[in-house]
Amino acid sequence: MKEQTGPGTSQTDAEEMVTKVRERYGRIATDAGCCSSCGEAPLPPSTVLGYDRADLDLLPGSADLGLGCGAPLAALDLVPGETVLDLGSGPGLDALLAGRRVGPQGHVIGVDMTPEMLERARATAAGAGNVEFRAGRLEELPVDDASIDAVTSNCVINLVPDKAAVFREMARVLRPGGRAVISDIVLDAPLPDAVRADVLAYVGCVAGAMERLTYFDLLRAAGLTEIEVLRDVDFLGMVGDQIPEEIACVLERTGITLEEVRGRVRAVTYRARR
Repeated sequence: MKEQTGPGTSQTDAEEMVTKVRERYGRIATDAGCCSSCGEAPLPPSTVLGYDRADLDLLPGSADLGLGCGAPLAALDLVPGETVLDLGSGPGLDALLAGRRVGPQGHVIGVDMTPEMLERARATAAGAGNVEFRAGRLEELPVDDASIDAVTSNCVINLVPDKAAVFREMARVLRPGGRAVISDIVLDAPLPDAVRADVLAYVGCVAGAMERLTYFDLLRAAGLTEIEVLRDVDFLGMVGDQIPEEIACVLERTGITLEEVRGRVRAVTYRARR
């Protein structure tokens, strides 16, 4: 019997999904596009997600690839001297913004599993002495116990098959009283089977999403409390015509309309405390 990482997902299937996600984000990091079957489509600018243009203008353009489903850092209320962890740090956007807020006495750690993203982030962050990027999986963070004041992540946990492990790791690395502000994708209703089973929909952040109640139950089971949803919007409505290219591919291939899935996929930003 295969080990199960979630409903209907074997360990083998989960690792295949992880490989697909790594390949997809590796292509994005090197500007090679992410889905060849339906042509190229620009990613939405981060201002659409809630980022302040003035903040973005302070950073190199290579840090902003338009990846995400919110702007969690704004609600993290960082103060100088804190230690921050960015889960799935990608090109380094949130890590660099956090580095500016915690100052030279603070420290920011970004963790990502994609070599191309790590290379891009490290190059972009050259000269930022309080920001570092580590290779690793979110289910087994290369971070010491109780060493982090604040955790953030932007639209990454939905891509991890074993979300319960991620939440346990968050609780492990946070200091008592530490906090997290996360933007992620959850479902308010099941997706059509053809979408849920599609690899492209998974790497496009939709099919890997978990139903809302289960997601937050797992967060509480890991020891995280005081959970508060700060923002809750229709993900596909938020990005308008610039839906993830993989989703456009899936809809075209299956004949499922956008209206059949609109409203089910929610982009939420929430706060929790250890």
